[in-house]
Amino acid sequence: MHDYQTAFLQLALDNGVLRFGEFTLKSGRVSPYFFNLGVISSGKALQTLGRAYAAALTASGIEFDMLFGPAYKGIPLVAATAVALAEKGRDVPFAYNRKEAKDHGEGGVLVGAKPVGRVAIVDDVLTAGTALREAIDLLRQAGAEPVAAVIALDRQELGPAGISAVAQLERDAGLRVVPLVTVRELLDYLEGEHFAPETTAAIRSYQAQYGVQA
Repeated sequence: MHDYQTAFLQLALDNGVLRFGEFTLKSGRVSPYFFNLGVISSGKALQTLGRAYAAALTASGIEFDMLFGPAYKGIPLVAATAVALAEKGRDVPFAYNRKEAKDHGEGGVLVGAKPVGRVAIVDDVLTAGTALREAIDLLRQAGAEPVAAVIALDRQELGPAGISAVAQLERDAGLRVVPLVTVRELLDYLEGEHFAPETTAAIRSYQAQYGVQA
């Protein structure tokens, strides 16, 4: 496991991003864990998170010209990732969108750099993929080409189409999805840290029932 993955998982545990118990998802499934990146609310935590996103994107080897953050959770994430890349010597432009078009001032729904070239989208999670699909359409309409979507966690869970949400988005949109960690990597980390065995057993049982095959 990469250092950025370990740092991210420790951040998630320390800040309550990852919670364990019984959680009913939108799908109706009862998951033994819940992931909420929205609880990150301090400068230091956001700095660590941005560095993890930047490291994952760099490690992927994907060539990109700019970053884009879908409203709303993607906005602080894309800014933090751009700062982290600048810390490493790469200054890239970024943009984000509004939920509603602005009819005064500069107008429109896009804020920041003009979308051009190859774009890496920075977002929190991929469930139904609605926000990411909207971002992809928005960027293509603006003349740019989305090439990647960096997300925090891949649940590696089968969706209605019989494949994972990540695999479906990659297939439908023709881009690559880069997770900071997968649920299998999460399990390996928890077990390596001797986390509560009943918790890891519950996650493994859930994945055996609903997870994609390796």
